[in-house]
Amino acid sequence: MSNYKVLVINPRSRFTKIAVYNNHELVFLNKIMHPDEELNQFENIIDQLAYRKSIIFKELMDGDVDIKSINLVVSRGGLIKPLRSGVYEINEAMLSDLKDSPFGIDQVNLGGLIADQIAKMLGVKAYTSDPVVVDEMDEIARITGHPDFERKSVFHALNQKAVAKRYAKSFNKKYEEINLIVAHLGLGISVGAHSKGRVIDVTQSFDGEGPFSPKRSGTLPAGDLVKMCFSGKYTMMEILKKISGKGGMMAHFGTEDMKEIEQRALNGDRQARLVYEAMAYNVAKYIAMMYPVLMGEVDAIILTGGIANSKYFTEYIVQRVQKLAPVHVYPGGDEMEALAYNVMAALDGEVPILEYK
Repeated sequence: MSNYKVLVINPRSRFTKIAVYNNHELVFLNKIMHPDEELNQFENIIDQLAYRKSIIFKELMDGDVDIKSINLVVSRGGLIKPLRSGVYEINEAMLSDLKDSPFGIDQVNLGGLIADQIAKMLGVKAYTSDPVVVDEMDEIARITGHPDFERKSVFHALNQKAVAKRYAKSFNKKYEEINLIVAHLGLGISVGAHSKGRVIDVTQSFDGEGPFSPKRSGTLPAGDLVKMCFSGKYTMMEILKKISGKGGMMAHFGTEDMKEIEQRALNGDRQARLVYEAMAYNVAKYIAMMYPVLMGEVDAIILTGGIANSKYFTEYIVQRVQKLAPVHVYPGGDEMEALAYNVMAALDGEVPILEYK
C-alpha cells in the first residue's frame, strides 16, 4: 500500500463534514455547522461553493493540518447521471453535471466541486465513490402504472453499501454472496434490497417515495398532491419543498431534530408520539415490501444512519420486522471512512477506477 494522506469532504444542508486520514488512521475530523443567516445570503446552492471551500481551509489550518501534505481528495458524490457502484475520478464531464444537473440540485453536489478546486490547488487528483445515483435496479423494479413515469435509483448508496459490506465481513461472508435489506435512517430515509452485491430495488427518497423522514414527506396520496399542485396556492418550488426540505417532521413540528421530537413523545406529547411512531411504522412497512423482492431469502435486515442511535425508534421497527430476518443495528454512518477506504483500495489496484461519461 502506498502512503496516502486523504482529505474527505461531505457537504450537507446545514453542515460540511471533513476528515483527514493518514492511510487508514483518522487524524482529523470536524463537522462545520452553517448557520441559517449565513446560508440565506446565497440565492442557490451552487453559490455556496466559495463560502464552504474557504471555511474548510480555515478549519484545517485551525486544526494544525498540513494542507500541503494532502495527496488525495475525495468527496461524497452528487446528483449526476445514473452509474454503476465504484470509485470515479472527478473529471470535466462530472463537474459540468454537478454544476447544472438535469437530475436535481442538492448540497451534496457541492462535494465534487469543492474537492476538484482543492485538489487542483494542491496539484493532486480528486475522486468520488458510490454517489447517490448508483443504479443497479432490476428492469422490473423500474416499471410503474403509467409509461410516462419510471422509478429511479437515488438513495444513500455510500452508507448502505459500506454497512452491508461491514456486516458481511463480521460474519466471514462476502457481500456478493448474501441478501440484505438495508434501511438508512437519516434526514432522508431509503430502504434497499441488496441481492448478492447489487441493490436491485430501493425507495427513491430524494424525490418523494418511501417512508417520510425528518425533512422529506415520502410517498404522499397522489390524487391529493395533484389537486394541491393545481390549487393555485403554491408555486412549483413551494410544492417541491413540501416533498423534500420542508416535509416530514419539519412539516409536522417545525423541526428536523429527532432527539427533540423523541423527548416530546416521551414527555407525554401525544401528537409527537403518534407521528414519531408513524415514521418508524412506515420504515418497517417498506422493509417488509423488500422481502418479496428478494424472494423471501433474506440473510439480515440492517438499520443504519443517525436515527439508528435511538433505541426507541429502532426497537419499534424491530418488533414489526424481526420475524422476517435477524435485525442488526449499525448506528450512525460510515460515509467518511468508506470514502477514504474505497479510494485507497482503488489506487492500490484492488478495485478499478471508473470513468464518468
